Amino acid sequence: QVQLVESGGGLVQAGGSLRLSCRTSGRTVGSTAMGWFRQDPGKDREFAAAITNLGTTYYADSVKGRFTISRDNAENTLYLQMNNLEPEDTALYYCAAQATPATLLVDRTVNYRYWGRGTQVTVSS
Repeated sequence: QVQLVESGGGLVQAGGSLRLSCRTSGRTVGSTAMGWFRQDPGKDREFAAAITNLGTTYYADSVKGRFTISRDNAENTLYLQMNNLEPEDTALYYCAAQATPATLLVDRTVNYRYWGRGTQVTVSS
């Protein structure tokens, strides 16, 4: 059974940093594309960052230059390093994994089969 478990969220002041982790089980972290999405209450879940099985990374324009996605195959864990955080980054952050080695469009939630339960990030001004 595939499980994705996020951690690392919290409360931070604007300009601060957090590193989110997504520990995976039942699958290999580098076997398919994985991504980070975020969602505010009452809004759609939006794409933040993704990494393909080949290591290519993608970022939403709103986080480019501030967020870095990476993975540790030995730890079977996906990471999201978030620097220079802004109040607009406040959201519940989800880790997700696609099901096939052939990467589908990485910014579409429908292309991800497996999801974690999320970790809350709150940035105060």
